[in-house]
Amino acid sequence: MDDIPFAQLQAFLAVARANSFIGAARELSISRSAVSQSVQQLEERLRVVLVQRTTRSVSLTDAGRRLVDRVGPVFAQTAAALAEVSAKPGEVVGRLRLSVPHAAVSLILEPVLPTFRERYPRVEIELVLDERFVDTVAGGYDAGIRLSESIERDMVQVRLTEPFRFVVVGTPDYLARHGRPQRPEDLLEHECITFRSPTNGALYAWELERGRKSWRVPVRGGIVTNDGLLCSTLAKRGLGLAYSPEAWIRDELRRGELEVMLEAYAPVVPGYFLYFPSRDQQSAPLRLFVETAKGLLLGR
Repeated sequence: MDDIPFAQLQAFLAVARANSFIGAARELSISRSAVSQSVQQLEERLRVVLVQRTTRSVSLTDAGRRLVDRVGPVFAQTAAALAEVSAKPGEVVGRLRLSVPHAAVSLILEPVLPTFRERYPRVEIELVLDERFVDTVAGGYDAGIRLSESIERDMVQVRLTEPFRFVVVGTPDYLARHGRPQRPEDLLEHECITFRSPTNGALYAWELERGRKSWRVPVRGGIVTNDGLLCSTLAKRGLGLAYSPEAWIRDELRRGELEVMLEAYAPVVPGYFLYFPSRDQQSAPLRLFVETAKGLLLGR
């Protein structure tokens, strides 16, 4: 077992991340047949099936999942160490793979990435946009970015934004035609652009609060989407009311394109956080990304 090639493990872990031989081939810049052959050779050496293959899908066996859990973090650390060895003194080399919701692109990535790339040009960054909560270890990520309430409690959390409000918004034209809701239950009489969770498939009930009282309003409307940013974009077109982080729509509010209603009921959330399983496994690129983000976004 001492002679298991590095390339075979690399191919298998790429397949596990992508759930696809084609996706793994694209990531590694080799042919699909080369990926398939490497995984098959690894299975023959280990004398166990790691990947179940059908004409339509790829999935890991129990043995495959165990190998990802045990080898994935070690492999990532080894790859990072090899990259660091090749670097010049004081130069940071490595790879940073992040799971990011669409909403965090404008709030976090756009302000941070230009400076980060300028400071650390030899750090390769892969950004995977996904609304679902992602297991960073199983998915082969260095870290993820999510709202605090979506993160498992056993994860290390690093604040990236200040707390902000979720607000109900609509256009002046929509409000002139349909009236302005005065109480949370009034939303049931309005056309609301509805969000379907990509994690569990459920329609999201808008959460409002005032003092110690809270509401979960099961709003409905003619448009359903799994993209939170699209909700506010469609609301700006007058297609209904949207429930949106205030930070997304500051310019629209300032220009009067959207108006906030039920402002006294707007809840405050802790904000966006970067999460990862252990500080002991924090790579140099991740540590430097955190430092850069906190400096630019929080002034720390």
